[in-house]
Amino acid sequence: MTLAAALALSAVAGPALSGESKKHDHDAARAALAQGAILSLPRVLAIAGREVPGDVLKVELEDDDGRLIYDLKILARNGRVREVEIDAKTGAVLKVEDD
Repeated sequence: MTLAAALALSAVAGPALSGESKKHDHDAARAALAQGAILSLPRVLAIAGREVPGDVLKVELEDDDGRLIYDLKILARNGRVREVEIDAKTGAVLKVEDD
């Protein structure tokens, strides 16, 4: 699976409003990865690729009421854009739907 467009790790600590808060979000994501609180991006991409083969257009790390979720947009081989949500800690696929 290729990373066809921008990779955005955002919304870990709320909406990013400035460059400084974006840096904080990225630092928080790195810390969560180092602590084992979230899976690495390559692992998440592998999980998503098994669910929806295609090209990854966008990845976001979101805080959903204290639960971290990877939200991916994938251009499927049939030409449709699909949204895949994956639990950032367990790797469980939570949702697959057309975007």
